[in-house]
Amino acid sequence: ARTETNNFYYNLSDSNRADLVALVAAVSGEPIDRIREYVYELLEDSRLSEHIEASWRFDSSRRDSVVGFGRREGWYAFARALKPKVLVETGIHDGVGACVLLSALERNKQEGFPGHYFGTDIDPVAGWLIPPHLEGFGTILIGDSITSLKKFDGPIDLFINDSDHSADYEAAEYETIQPLLSPNALILGDNSHASASLRAFSAHRRRPFLFFREVPEAHWYPGAGIGVSPAALPLS
Repeated sequence: ARTETNNFYYNLSDSNRADLVALVAAVSGEPIDRIREYVYELLEDSRLSEHIEASWRFDSSRRDSVVGFGRREGWYAFARALKPKVLVETGIHDGVGACVLLSALERNKQEGFPGHYFGTDIDPVAGWLIPPHLEGFGTILIGDSITSLKKFDGPIDLFINDSDHSADYEAAEYETIQPLLSPNALILGDNSHASASLRAFSAHRRRPFLFFREVPEAHWYPGAGIGVSPAALPLS
């Protein structure tokens, strides 16, 4: 039995991954073959997966978990395709999502497109999984996410909501970042399988809204998803 109690980790089914690749390509305007390459770039990053597995060996709550990025494959692909200068994630927890995003920024910099990650969390040990080689690509802001966002200068190119999963708090985050968004900013909602907040925000701000639902491979959890709110379609 798996010992996961929250933030479940699993791979996507092959068909579901193909759907995710097609969605990221449609939103970003990048060729589908390139998006597929980005996804497999993450899946084949043994340095990252081995680091996470080694870290989990010392965490009794994760002792038999396996590294599977699920919908975070989409986060990575969007970050690689859009080359954001400023990327914000609210809600870091252990830091698997942060690792994925920071890895994308590392690759972007190697290609001549530097960017910086800002993660917010109320837990002072959030992000403990982030490996040393990725630390220079990001900054962790400890405290209430909305309070941290109100102090943010912007502009934000890619925003990912993954903090307090109440619909009201999620909606408040979107309203807080609205004036900070760059003209082609993309918003991703990690709770859009359970909350209509990003869909409602998008309708109010006349932004497109799409939703991707996960189909996990060989896992008891039915899957979550990604709410996608681009400034327009496609972004490029």
